[in-house]
Amino acid sequence: MKILYGLHNLRRHPPQPRALTIGNFDGVHRGHQAMLALLINEARHRGVPSCAVTFEPHPRDFFAARLRRPELVPARIATLRDKLAELRRCGIDECVILPFDAALAALSAEAFIDEVLVGALGARYVLVGDDFRFGAQRRGDYALLDAAGEARGFDVARMMSYEVHGLRVSSSAVREALSAGDMAHAAALLGRPYAISGHVVHGRKLGRALGESARGRGDGFRTLNLRFDHWKPAASGIFVVQVHGLDPAPDAAPLPGVANLGVRPSLDPNDVNGGRVLLETHCLSWPERVQRALAHAPSPGEAYGRIIRVELLHKLHDERRYDSLDALTAGIAQDCADARAWFAAHGPTPARPS
Repeated sequence: MKILYGLHNLRRHPPQPRALTIGNFDGVHRGHQAMLALLINEARHRGVPSCAVTFEPHPRDFFAARLRRPELVPARIATLRDKLAELRRCGIDECVILPFDAALAALSAEAFIDEVLVGALGARYVLVGDDFRFGAQRRGDYALLDAAGEARGFDVARMMSYEVHGLRVSSSAVREALSAGDMAHAAALLGRPYAISGHVVHGRKLGRALGESARGRGDGFRTLNLRFDHWKPAASGIFVVQVHGLDPAPDAAPLPGVANLGVRPSLDPNDVNGGRVLLETHCLSWPERVQRALAHAPSPGEAYGRIIRVELLHKLHDERRYDSLDALTAGIAQDCADARAWFAAHGPTPARPS
C-alpha cells in the first residue's frame, strides 16, 4: 500500500484518477472493512487505484485542543501504525493522510471538493458512510457531495450502517466495549482480537528484578514494552494477551502472556517512558528457540527494536496502585496465575490469516 502524507505531496504531480473513501477509520472495524471491500470492487471496475483518505490527528482531537477541553477527545482505539496495517490488510492501494489543522478545518465544503477531492485526488468515485459530514462547521453532506459529483464528473455512493446481530458497528461501539473490558464483544465488532503493535522499547528494567530467582540473573517478570502514541487509549488495565513476532518459526504459535496497558506511576524520575501510555507485556513462557533467536539480537538476549503484535484477549482488572515492591511482586504473580488459568480454560486464540 502506498502512503501519501499531506496535500503537498499530491500537488507535485497532476491528479491521478482514484476511487476513494474518507474517514477516520479508528479501529478499522467490520463496518469499515465492508466499505473498503466495496471501494476496492468499484476501483477495479473502473481500472483506478483504491484510496482511503484519513486524518491525523482525529478532527475531534483538534477541536478539543482549540477549545481547551480535553474531555472532548475521543478515546483512541488504534495507533496510526495499526490503522495503516489494517488498511493494508484490507487490500487498499493507497492511503492519504491529511494533517487536520486550522487550514483544513476552515476549508468550506465546496472548497474541500474542488481543492482536495478533485484538484489533488482526482476523484472518479467517492464512497461515504450514511453519517458523513465534511467542510467547515460540518456543513457538507451527502446531498451536496452527490450534486457536486454530477456537476464535476465523479460518481458518489453512500453505504448504510453495517450491523452485527442487529447492532450498528461503529468506532464508538468499539470504544465502549474496550472501556468496559468486554474484549469478546470488541473482537466481534472488529472481526479480530483487539491488538496493539510496535517496536519494543526500553523501560525501567524493574520487572526483571521483581520475583527474581536466587540466581540473580534478572529472570523475574521481564516485560516487552510498547508505546501507545495517544494519551487516551480506549482500553486500559491488566489483560491476558498473546504475543506475535518473537518466535522466528514461520508457523509459530503466539506466546501467552499478561500485560498492563496504561500510565503507571514511575518509581524512577528519569524513566524514559515517564507519563507515556505503555503496554508492558510479560510472556508466561520463553521457548528455547525464541531465546536462541534473541541471543543473536543487537542487544543479546533482548527484544529491543523488534516489531511485535500483542492481542488483548481478556481483561483481568483495572490498574492498581501498590504500596510496596513486595505488594507489586505479589500482584504480578497473581495476574500470571490468573492468566495461566484463563489459557487452561480457553486455549490460545487461532492466528489470523495473512
